[in-house]
Amino acid sequence: MVSLGLEDKVIFVTGGGRGIGATIVSLLTELGAKVAFVDINIPDDHPAAFATKADVTNLEEMEAVGKKIAKKLGPVYGVVANAGITRDNFFGKLSPADWDAVINVNLKGVVNTIKPFVAGMYEQKSGSIVAISSISGDRGNAGQTNYAATKAAVIGLVKSLAREAARYNVRANAIAPGFINTEMTKVIADNIKEKIIAEIPFRRFGEPEDIAWACAFLLSPVASSYVTGEVLRVNGAHHT
Repeated sequence: MVSLGLEDKVIFVTGGGRGIGATIVSLLTELGAKVAFVDINIPDDHPAAFATKADVTNLEEMEAVGKKIAKKLGPVYGVVANAGITRDNFFGKLSPADWDAVINVNLKGVVNTIKPFVAGMYEQKSGSIVAISSISGDRGNAGQTNYAATKAAVIGLVKSLAREAARYNVRANAIAPGFINTEMTKVIADNIKEKIIAEIPFRRFGEPEDIAWACAFLLSPVASSYVTGEVLRVNGAHHT
């Protein structure tokens, strides 16, 4: 059987307690990785090797989590910066609090997720970083200026980090999901959802598994060893 080479690799995922993050954790575990994750809520029956509550906006907390993972599971090979929130509204109506909340989780949180592990990856001369962006960061979306700004910034972050990290054999990529069937999209009104689906050539939303497999591909030292600084769009040709 062909392997993605993730067996016994230690991989850290943020926002792994539900939705896309939980699906990523489950798939990576099935592929043989030693998966650690953080979330603000931890399901009792989660299959991860290590799970704990932590706030991605707090660098000290994330550094402490990094030390715990290294002690329990070993050096981290892969990082998946998945945690994110929305606080949607039209730009003129966005409160400073909603702007700051999204910036803190979706951008600062990504930085805090990656930073504790980069030095170790450089030292071991191997690693893969995957940040979850969005179709909104790739093309923009009305009512999501705060969210789109953070997701566009994440793309710039991984493209620049890829250039810095390549000399250490460390890769950095982003995934830009389209509309995926999660709790986040369930709140979309039916009439709006119909309009969105009409714009998607596949005429449906994607599934969390679509993102999880894209993540596994980008983490794989076998399947994507020469892929870095890229944005993998998983959106059913909604935006190309």
